[in-house]
Amino acid sequence: MRAKPFAAAALLVVAATAGCAGSQASQPQAGDTRFVAGDGKVTFFAAAERKAAPAVEGPTLTDGTASLAAHRGKVVVINFWASWCAPCRAEAPVLKDIAAKTKADGVEFLGVDFKDRKADALAFERTQQPGYPSIFDQPGKVALAFQGTVPPAAIPATLIIDRQGRIAARALGAVKYTDLFDAVTKVSDEK
Repeated sequence: MRAKPFAAAALLVVAATAGCAGSQASQPQAGDTRFVAGDGKVTFFAAAERKAAPAVEGPTLTDGTASLAAHRGKVVVINFWASWCAPCRAEAPVLKDIAAKTKADGVEFLGVDFKDRKADALAFERTQQPGYPSIFDQPGKVALAFQGTVPPAAIPATLIIDRQGRIAARALGAVKYTDLFDAVTKVSDEK
């Protein structure tokens, strides 16, 4: 019984590494569990078709705890990243700036450091200074929690959770500033 989660975690690592390589992506669908490389484009899900985000909680890189539940009623942008991922480093300033600009609108950002060495992740955070916490998810449990909903499926990956706790949008690969800002604004403006 324990072999299945381990096999899924191993598949996620292989796919995430391939996703970080940056080849062409196919269009993701809600509930799609295949792993694809990302092109950074944001895919929206119609409100009636959105799936609830799973419980996300874990230790942060700074020895605190972060959870999705702590931001109930707010739009939350979850970014899956790793220090070894060049597209993650490239998009970090974009995420930092948008997080700062949208905070007053009730938008929260939460990073998930995936399959990384803690020392490398801490060095990344010291350099980037994102301004929001990151869960240290070395075993990949947070990503696996999204199986059956809208999995991250690549590194980097960004999920936008609406105010009702549902997955409203997903981007696979490094996001472009305008695309992410517009997506966050669109979800934030929903009533």
